[in-house]
Amino acid sequence: MSSQVQAIKKGMSTKDLVTVGVFSALFFVATLVGGILFAPNPVLTYFTPLAVALVSGPVYMLLSAKVPKRGAIMILGIVMGLLMFVTGMYWLWSIAYVVLAAVAELVAGIGKYKNMKLNIIGYIVFSLNPIGSYIMLWINQKAYTEYLTSKGTEQAYMDTMLATAQNWMLPVMIVTTALCALLGAILGKKLLGKQFQKAGVA
Repeated sequence: MSSQVQAIKKGMSTKDLVTVGVFSALFFVATLVGGILFAPNPVLTYFTPLAVALVSGPVYMLLSAKVPKRGAIMILGIVMGLLMFVTGMYWLWSIAYVVLAAVAELVAGIGKYKNMKLNIIGYIVFSLNPIGSYIMLWINQKAYTEYLTSKGTEQAYMDTMLATAQNWMLPVMIVTTALCALLGAILGKKLLGKQFQKAGVA
């Protein structure tokens, strides 16, 4: 891990690190905006990954254009993972953030962070991070419920959420989240076209 951190530091300037920090904060705000629409409702909460993927797309894409260097996406994933953990989200969500950030980093790196299609694919992969939490509904409901109630989630909320869950919902969530991420990335591309041109992202 220390060697990876050193490699990131060598490739990124202080300005780059500050930019990544700012965009990480913006990404967190976008995540909150997307989540607040559905997460408070135990029935509609399953739409949260879709909304977050859509709203956060422009922020992620602009970060990729502003700092097209190794480590930017990884730092974003680590920061978001830590924020999810300290705000009481299920711990597997934090792990998913870091793991999927590493995969997204590899995908974007193939095109040296300048290939728009690969950057979009990377974002689609990255956007699946909330599934790391929701998937526990179908793996271990007891552990999932005990953890979240210990972090302050009401038992009534969890009971309704569990009663709503159906086997077909998980694959549908994955597919629709990926589609919303694609739309969010395309929206970001259109809204921020001039920024991408300046950054040389094709």
